[in-house]
Amino acid sequence: MTIKLYNTLTRQKETFKTIEENKVKMYVCGPTVYNYIHVGNARPAIVFDTVRRFLEYSGYEVEYVLNFTDVDDKLIKAANELNEEVPDIADRFIKAYKEDVSKLNVKEAVHHPRVTETMDDIISFIEELIEKDFAYEADGDVYFRTRSFDEYGKLSHQSIDELRSGARIQVGEKKDDPLDFTLWKEAKTGEISWESPWGKGRPGWHIECSAMARKYLGETIDIHAGGQDLAFPHHENEIAQSECHNDTTFANYWMHNGYIQIDNEKMSKSLGNFILVHDLVEKHDPNVVRFFMLSVHYRNPINFSDELLAEAKNSFNRIKTAYQNLAHRKTASLNLTDDNSVWQSKLDELKQRFMNEMNDDFNTANAISVLFELAKEANIYIQQDQTSTTIIDAFTDLFDELTTVLGISLEEIELLDSDIEALIEERIQARKDRDFARADKIRDELKDKGIILEDTPQGTRWKRS
Repeated sequence: MTIKLYNTLTRQKETFKTIEENKVKMYVCGPTVYNYIHVGNARPAIVFDTVRRFLEYSGYEVEYVLNFTDVDDKLIKAANELNEEVPDIADRFIKAYKEDVSKLNVKEAVHHPRVTETMDDIISFIEELIEKDFAYEADGDVYFRTRSFDEYGKLSHQSIDELRSGARIQVGEKKDDPLDFTLWKEAKTGEISWESPWGKGRPGWHIECSAMARKYLGETIDIHAGGQDLAFPHHENEIAQSECHNDTTFANYWMHNGYIQIDNEKMSKSLGNFILVHDLVEKHDPNVVRFFMLSVHYRNPINFSDELLAEAKNSFNRIKTAYQNLAHRKTASLNLTDDNSVWQSKLDELKQRFMNEMNDDFNTANAISVLFELAKEANIYIQQDQTSTTIIDAFTDLFDELTTVLGISLEEIELLDSDIEALIEERIQARKDRDFARADKIRDELKDKGIILEDTPQGTRWKRS
């Protein structure tokens, strides 16, 4: 079946064709690791993990690269404020990133390159741009000659003259042209730095991804992806420096996910309305968070609120309940030899509809609507007087197959007695500490898992509902 995806470069849906047969080279811009990630970072992590999953489900081998920017102004500032070394901060928040996205069922990338581990490649890349006269050195800094790339602006669909009118040279910059952008920064006193032909310094942000993509995926890649906010100037600059350096197309398809708003306001640290994934997955089922993120087409903006997350939880539980009811009904089902072709035909049709939606620019919102239809048909089937274990298994298998593509799990995690006792002890301590919010949360968590608590004069007892 043919996959069509929306290419930001051409502003239209295109038939997806890979450079190598059955292999996808995919690069996703990762986080700058100076703090815990917020829900805005979580959206591309979930979206492009789902794209990867569907491509793999469709038979492609996906070489998935997601980088970490582990040296940057923000990291240097954090190091100064915390009186720590930049590498220590980077290590801590790379670990935190992996833990957070793992809870959201995001698969580990094939390669997780770090800027500090790619420094020789970055310096070599800049040297070659200078040799080709696409870049120039100015007192320890190196700049890219933006006007040397005739197609500059083709991703953001802006003309060079429009961009020129808003460009300025900042204090301390030594550019020939306001449009030129930094490839290498001269180190300030006390800053982390590396030796280079232009003196001690560190790379500019844009050059990092060009060098890492080339190192791990080659001169031309299939898909380059990231948040909508990266399209300009970050991805625009990547195209310019990569295509000048490599003398060929950098990426055939560009994918960008839409923005996240918090309670209908743009998320920003200045407004104080950003939500850390680290905190979010402590309060909410990560499956529900992922389900919510996928309930809107990836290119559309998404509004995040407690009310909408609660609605997503109810919707997710409708599907989950249908799935679990199949397991309960199977115990009373028969090994019928009757003709099951009508029900199998319905399942085949639903699978095809799911595939059609995902093939159409990875439309997870419509794919989820197919899951609701599957849940409806499952509920109708198990109400019959006699049910076949063959069809019960077919329903269950299709649920498993399609939800795996979306990266969500319908399995109920069975709590062991020791787990329950540990949570009860934590609740008792929380009550002693007058942390009643945590105590109530533990009670509600256990109730959701089918565990009923009873507080008695002799202590807290529990039973399975």
